[in-house]
Amino acid sequence: MTTIPFYKYQGAGNDFILIDNRSQNFNNLSTKDIKKLCDRRFGIGADGLMLLNSHADYDFEMRYFNADGRLGSMCGNGGRCIVAFAKHLNLITMETNFLAVDGPHYAKISAEGNWVDLQMIDVEEIFTDGAASILNTGSPHYVTQVTDLEDLDVYQAGFEIRNNDTYRENGINVNFIEDKGDRFFVRTFERGVEDETFACGTGVTAVAMAMAKKNGKTGKLSQPIQVKGGELRIDFNYDGTLFSDVFLCGPAERVFGGSVSI
Repeated sequence: MTTIPFYKYQGAGNDFILIDNRSQNFNNLSTKDIKKLCDRRFGIGADGLMLLNSHADYDFEMRYFNADGRLGSMCGNGGRCIVAFAKHLNLITMETNFLAVDGPHYAKISAEGNWVDLQMIDVEEIFTDGAASILNTGSPHYVTQVTDLEDLDVYQAGFEIRNNDTYRENGINVNFIEDKGDRFFVRTFERGVEDETFACGTGVTAVAMAMAKKNGKTGKLSQPIQVKGGELRIDFNYDGTLFSDVFLCGPAERVFGGSVSI
């Protein structure tokens, strides 16, 4: 049996298990182990698990696993939470440069350590699938507008799109949007979790970009987003072709810590 010290973090209700793996003691966690740790009945419970690894050229490396136990693509809220974890470990103070699966990321964190602005990748290509927008913000996203989002069966609607003939093999995250005037209300079905989550960082980033393009907005923009778990904000520049200087901004809070044996 292996005993693993861990911390639980959440960003707008998107929750994660964080493990300090600078010692390389937990490299042998299996898909089955990770899936069990993320299980909300038989484990700790989380949307994903992250290992914080050492890296010669960066403050740290983020290695992210989905709740199904498999290696994931970039997770925006996970990225913000691991920055807060790195501050807790005294690896960083107010700023950091770290490495994730989609490349280097810069982030800044509040003095209290509970608010993180995370720089996301630049995006140029947005495709369409009928009325929906398709883009990759570190993870692939399907963005579609609906009405009466509060009453939508997001699991069923998202499951059908994620598993249709186009997306079944590689999967896609499905974001449903309702325009509330001063903000967008977003609910997301996430691949890897295979269910609705309370927030999705790369998803709300994709929403902000897709809607800016659709509505013909350019320049330096700031888009508030409401999710089931709270409020997030996307700051970015859009010149009509390229989305750059993109920041996912929001809370990243430590919930509890402990140890678990597997």
